[in-house]
Amino acid sequence: MIQAADIREWRDRRVIDPKGHKIGVLEAVYVDTTTDEPAVATVRTGALARRRLVFVPLDDTTLGPDYLKVSYPRSMVRRAPSMGTDDVLPAEREEAIFQHYGKPYQPGAGGERQLARR
Repeated sequence: MIQAADIREWRDRRVIDPKGHKIGVLEAVYVDTTTDEPAVATVRTGALARRRLVFVPLDDTTLGPDYLKVSYPRSMVRRAPSMGTDDVLPAEREEAIFQHYGKPYQPGAGGERQLARR
């Protein structure tokens, strides 16, 4: 797991799947608002004119010298919910990210967001 203090150091690193296939480049990390621990990353994918950010959970992530290895196959990550490179994640789209990966979604007791960008 990425340590919260290290988040900025890993921006722009290659993101690869368990087999070593390149998925894209780490754009940003979202932390769980209840624990302040890194939970999800956005990965920049696509050609120059068609770039987008896809979301991938950071559970069981491995850090290498110049890469971040996630525990999900490239095909699954590339089909994940996405947004434009200049967009902001709307609160109502958070749950879809968790559903895509078969993970439980837990908003705050008062309906607060589960994710916050760092």
